[in-house]
Amino acid sequence: MNKITNTTPNLTEKNIDKIAELFPQVVTELEGDGGAPTRAIDFDLLRQALSDSLVEGADERYRLDWPGKRASLLKANTPIAKTLRPDRASSVEFDTTENVFIEGDNFEALKILQESYLGKVKMIYIDPPYNSGGAMIYNNDFSQNQEKFDEEIGAVTEDGVRMFRNTDSNARFHSDWLSMMYERLIISRDLLSEDGFVVLAIDHNELHNLISICDEAFGEVNRLGIITIVHKPEGRNQEKFFGTSNEFALFYAKNRDETDFNKVILDSELAKKFDCTDEKGKYRLQNFIRLTDGKLALREVRPKFWYPIFVDPNSLEISVSEQPGFEEVYPITKAGVEMSWKTLPNTLEQSLLDKNIVADKDEEGFISIQEKIRETQVIKSHWVRKEYNAIQYGTKVVNSLIGDGTFDFPKSIHLIEDILKLTTDKNALVLDFFPGSATTAHAVMNLNVEDDGNRRFIMVQLQELVAEDSKAHAAGYKNIAQISRERIRRAAEKIKADYAEELANRATPLDTGFRAYTVADTAFLDVERHPSELEQGQLLELANNIKNDRTPEDLLTQVMLELGLTLDLPIETKVVGANTVFYVAYNALVACFDEAIPTTLIDEMAKCQPLQVAFKDGSFGSDDALINAETHLKRLSPDTILSVI
Repeated sequence: MNKITNTTPNLTEKNIDKIAELFPQVVTELEGDGGAPTRAIDFDLLRQALSDSLVEGADERYRLDWPGKRASLLKANTPIAKTLRPDRASSVEFDTTENVFIEGDNFEALKILQESYLGKVKMIYIDPPYNSGGAMIYNNDFSQNQEKFDEEIGAVTEDGVRMFRNTDSNARFHSDWLSMMYERLIISRDLLSEDGFVVLAIDHNELHNLISICDEAFGEVNRLGIITIVHKPEGRNQEKFFGTSNEFALFYAKNRDETDFNKVILDSELAKKFDCTDEKGKYRLQNFIRLTDGKLALREVRPKFWYPIFVDPNSLEISVSEQPGFEEVYPITKAGVEMSWKTLPNTLEQSLLDKNIVADKDEEGFISIQEKIRETQVIKSHWVRKEYNAIQYGTKVVNSLIGDGTFDFPKSIHLIEDILKLTTDKNALVLDFFPGSATTAHAVMNLNVEDDGNRRFIMVQLQELVAEDSKAHAAGYKNIAQISRERIRRAAEKIKADYAEELANRATPLDTGFRAYTVADTAFLDVERHPSELEQGQLLELANNIKNDRTPEDLLTQVMLELGLTLDLPIETKVVGANTVFYVAYNALVACFDEAIPTTLIDEMAKCQPLQVAFKDGSFGSDDALINAETHLKRLSPDTILSVI
């Protein structure tokens, strides 16, 4: 029987597991809380095992340090008692969509998601707050007193400096920003698939430091490039020295040996030349005769490249060997000049198998051999497309959807689309945990229309309040998360209106919805007490370990996350007798959180041979009743794992 916990996974324990695999001799035991033994690492033995490559004490070494780095790493590895609660009122097509929108602190959200989405995200795009002296607030609990919150997270130093508001008057101006980024990057790396990418937008203020911490988090060898993006060609006229016209994008791979960019064209004018499409994508046709070398392409210069290709004049089927009814075609131009083919016969044979060589016949009956030149472009490190202009294709796009002045400095939607084209396949999962106005979600939907894709997104947006004197507030928005969700809704409606014909011909419906969730405290009450701490009258108060305000759907979400199930799985709700039962992905998880679980309900739940079954501990009158239920379930469905909360 599996007992659902009230915290996210303990990464320290997982790291000990990894060390134990390599150096089992360094694992020992210490006396933990309450006197129980707990595993630990004997660092003296580990130092001995690594003695040839050990950095001692104050020895000089290459790294970036700042006040708070160790605390940030510890924070990334420490479990938190947080979960997600579904918000159907803010969702769109909750029951059918595979997209997810999470409102709350992104560090906590990443911790919550790390078990379910381990290795599942193909591309992470983030546009974090630039460290330019503006306010940068990342709260964890908006329901508590601000002063208490600051004290709990160490947001105020002994000198009274507000640590979480990273302004240039703060003595830890760089350190606070680095800690904020570092702990999030450490967690996000685990979410990436082995062939995944992370792309980070940044300006010049912290570029050098962000490179250093990304090199540490993802590995310097996996740094693919530092891209300059011209997003304001005219430059900022308010700056004293240089009028900034560009920002940067850092590209990293999870494992550069396991991935590559897609062979696509980002230049819209060049892309127009690739006007044909087959099952492999876009291409253009080019004569298979070697023409580019002038006299060096003549038959007498390259005799090995002069040979017949056999073509059926009716079906235009091609063969490298003689076939009945096929005509011999040589590399002769229409003007009668004898040239040479581009490849030798054995290479041609492979190209035919790959369906990259075709025959063509013009109106006069002249047969030519054409090769398919696939869509591709040298991706340069300086991006200057006019479509990257943040005003024209960022601000104006947002204004047209949700009103003028509701959001400052959004990214160009075409920029995000191009990054997606480079780094994702049609079924990729995309994560953005600094989405702002949700340009990334909008770009995912746009690209899915363009290439008939089924990419999914996860957006995680802080509940950052908008200023009371802002146009966004006047328009009725209380926080940035509301703006993000509304942009997705309105972008979806515009896409469906603008591309109605294309969408009608899609193989699968375009997913323009999202399941909305909010970061919340765990659903579990802290009922663990030592007997000496309790009086007789308190026992009944601690009998229920679930908070009173939690719905069965809240509990289902926490169980799904604890068991490593993703939030995009289909959920079916059935009424069985007097009980409500949830079926997740048919039989991946079957759960009921009612107060009483009869044996007949277990019989019904076992029919689909579920992989996991979950109940409340309080759904059974006694431990014996719970054990009997588990025994009964095992008899009907031997491979099912029972979990209780």
